[in-house]
Amino acid sequence: MKFSTLLRVLLVFMCLTVACTSIDNQIKAQSVKVLTLDEVLEIAQRQSPDALSAMHKFRSSYWQYRNYQATLMPMLTLDATIPSLSRNIEKITTREGDFFVERNLANYAGGLSLSKNLGLTGGSIFLRSDLQRIDIFGDSTRTSYLSSPINIGISQPLFGYNKYKWSKKIEPLRYTEAERRYLEDQEQINISATSAFFALLSAQIYLQIQQTNLANNDTLYQIARGRFNIGTIAENELLEAELSLLTSRSNMEVAILGVEMRTFDLKSYLRLPEDVSIELVAPIAPPMVHIDPVFAINEARNNRSDALAFERMIFEAESKVAEAKAKNRFNIDLYAMYGLTQSTVDFNDIFRHPQDQQRLEIGVRIPILDWGLGRGEVKLAESNREVARTDVQQGIVDFDKEVLLKIMQYNMQPSQYAIATKSDTVALKRFEVTKQRYMIGKIDIIDLRLAQTEKDDARQRFVNSLATFWDSYFEMRRLTLFDFVNNNRIEFDFNKIPEVN
Repeated sequence: MKFSTLLRVLLVFMCLTVACTSIDNQIKAQSVKVLTLDEVLEIAQRQSPDALSAMHKFRSSYWQYRNYQATLMPMLTLDATIPSLSRNIEKITTREGDFFVERNLANYAGGLSLSKNLGLTGGSIFLRSDLQRIDIFGDSTRTSYLSSPINIGISQPLFGYNKYKWSKKIEPLRYTEAERRYLEDQEQINISATSAFFALLSAQIYLQIQQTNLANNDTLYQIARGRFNIGTIAENELLEAELSLLTSRSNMEVAILGVEMRTFDLKSYLRLPEDVSIELVAPIAPPMVHIDPVFAINEARNNRSDALAFERMIFEAESKVAEAKAKNRFNIDLYAMYGLTQSTVDFNDIFRHPQDQQRLEIGVRIPILDWGLGRGEVKLAESNREVARTDVQQGIVDFDKEVLLKIMQYNMQPSQYAIATKSDTVALKRFEVTKQRYMIGKIDIIDLRLAQTEKDDARQRFVNSLATFWDSYFEMRRLTLFDFVNNNRIEFDFNKIPEVN
């Protein structure tokens, strides 16, 4: 009876153990995230720090351009004073002399103005309507009104610096440059994500290599001990086998640490939860297309943000020269206004029989003596313009050189990848043959270690070659903003960015 009870307890315990193990395995399976390169790129484009930074930088440029456009649109403004109260003692002058009297009044004012900047001339026009009311408090309250139903005017510098003219050239370039830079940032995100992906993939493959080597070296050490015991090998070969086993154990620990570090880097870049384990799936090689360097350079000049930046830099430098010259020469400012006005004590009469009013101002500014300040500012602006031109010329040369070298590097990758693939296959086969020959005592362990090292190196070179191939692929896209696989320019719907529409 006691034996049967004990048996039932053991059976229940075993069932609970199996159930707990199953649940634990399910939890572990749920926490492991298997990722392909495409999935890593998609996550990086959506939520990596670089993606968020690129989005905010573009959004800033977008609103800067919207602000520029707004400066050229009509502006409607309402301003009011409701009220302005004043109670003080003032001196007044009459025929009888000067007297100090107490003033107690309230002033109300309101105005509605419509204005527009003139991009062609650099001036502005306006249309304005005003109404004022004054209440003077004393023995009896007196109220009066002043109305200006309509005032039309213009303010125009005749020979001054027209900032709107230059903004019309610079700001659209700046915004288009921001669009292209955003596309380049997207490709740079692909490059960074690919680098983090292959860093972890290489670490995981290295760990797999060390796991295999540890198992192999343990087996070989046991074989070597057996052979040493029967006297078929010398002690030196046994020690060599033991050294290989110890080295494998050390490499195993290093490989585990490497995987942990590279996993942390990738999860940090993708902003994945800390409790998620990552397992990567090795990708195939990117599309293999041969790229004509001349065609690539032309596309880069047409599509890259740097090409627009060069043009913008020249415009900005010329704008500074024009501003310096306008500031230090003969200038005339014209201000003209025509309107209607009326003053009355009866609110119902404020718009009846208004009187017209005109105002014309012509201001003249002529530099006479500035001890060379104006001339120095012009010369400084001209020197900065020449520096900008020199920088742009050198930038264009470096720009073309960078594109050319990257395209040449990309065109070389298919053959490099093919060689690395073949070397990996050959090295693995050589190791298997060498291992079998060692097992039957045809060669010593030194030859086996050499074959193993060559196998491991070939495998690492294969992974590095694949990583370089993908890196070159995305770098080529970033430098040209052209999709050579589908033969079209890289585009993006910027309306998908929040607050950009």
